[in-house]
Amino acid sequence: MKKKNTLAKKMMIALVLGLICGIGCIFLRENLIQNGQSDLWSSINSWLFADISAEGNEQALGIFYIVGQLFVRALQVIIIPMVFTSITLAMIKINDARKLSRISSKTIGTFLLTSVVALAIASIVGIIAFDAGVFGSFDATGLEAGNGSTGSNPLMILINAIPLNIVSAFSNNSGVLAVVILAVATGLAINALKGKIEILPKLCEEISSIVTVSLGYIVNTFGPIAIFALITRTFASYGIDFLKPAMMYVIITTVLLLLYLTFGYAFFVSILAKINPIPFIKKISKVALFGFSTSSSAATLPLNLKTTTEEIGVHEEIASFVLPLGMTINMDGTAIMQVIATIFVASCGGYEITLPSVILIAILALVASIGTPAAPGAGAIVLFTILSGTGFTNEMAMMAYTLILAINRPIEMLVTSLNCIGDSAAAVIVSNSEGMFDEEVYNSDACNSTEEIKANA
Repeated sequence: MKKKNTLAKKMMIALVLGLICGIGCIFLRENLIQNGQSDLWSSINSWLFADISAEGNEQALGIFYIVGQLFVRALQVIIIPMVFTSITLAMIKINDARKLSRISSKTIGTFLLTSVVALAIASIVGIIAFDAGVFGSFDATGLEAGNGSTGSNPLMILINAIPLNIVSAFSNNSGVLAVVILAVATGLAINALKGKIEILPKLCEEISSIVTVSLGYIVNTFGPIAIFALITRTFASYGIDFLKPAMMYVIITTVLLLLYLTFGYAFFVSILAKINPIPFIKKISKVALFGFSTSSSAATLPLNLKTTTEEIGVHEEIASFVLPLGMTINMDGTAIMQVIATIFVASCGGYEITLPSVILIAILALVASIGTPAAPGAGAIVLFTILSGTGFTNEMAMMAYTLILAINRPIEMLVTSLNCIGDSAAAVIVSNSEGMFDEEVYNSDACNSTEEIKANA
């Protein structure tokens, strides 16, 4: 009964220690460089933090990088089978077509509501910051203009939702939306055949069981260690050189994300689900920490699904549909970051920001965020799609975009937390509206699971 609380405490301790060690490494790095000992820091970075997959790091050791990547990859390898089996089984279990239609419409409606509110707040704050001139200009010395990625029409997400073939859909973690569509279609087809298909549902159940056991082992055994390594490396790898000229972008985006994370979803849960949001905030906090550490919604999905069903009280039938779908299309944090980042880039590029341009930015951010892969660093890359759509692409704008690519990792860690909590909040709202929400589990101690409460009853 104490395992969940113990894991949450271990994760919190790992996060705090990672922050302390990471900040300590920043000071050590700056001190060594200022004292002419940059070679020593290069050696330390090579031993502990270097990305061994990057060009020029063929001889690097990168211990912290290896630990973090092994953990993230161990989680990502189960994403596709988990998403496919959970959604397929959810579709099979829903025998009422009208009920499925209600759940789908409520889910998408909730996603749109939270996203529109997030975009509206980000747009208002962005306009105020632009008019106040807080973004100003920055020193582009040492930065090379670059596109970073090739822009594409955001509506391509609609085409890519239908894969060219099944093999390609199941071999690409960045195309999870295609797996969601395949899972929904497969589950509905099996449902319509009324028991004629027996092997595939059983296979999905067995794969789901394997995924659950694997997840528990990976998270409980290696989670805290990996979180410490990921947090320490993130802060140690990025000095303050690139942070200074974009400090206002970092501050504004961070404050907005924290406010929406802390109060926004609590407001939606209390108003739309009509329940006390305090238990939700307490129980979902470890998911936020996990998302912050891994910077990947896909890697956080297994823990989010487990926490939302076993501790928060959302029916598995609802959570198995809402959370994987939310991981692919519900990106409130990404949308907020992209709005502020676009206005920052426009300001640096000398462009004028007006109400119509902000509305265009918000619309593009909404559509582009839907197609953002649930993986680290994806948000900053997709940002180029918005810059292309708005025309903010002169040389200084590209310099500012390059700067964002350099400093955005800590922000994207917070963005991931927001995206994951938004999915769980939507699941609570939809589950409650369908009468499939267990308030006894929700109001119970965080250490008690659904099974334990039923056993005690």
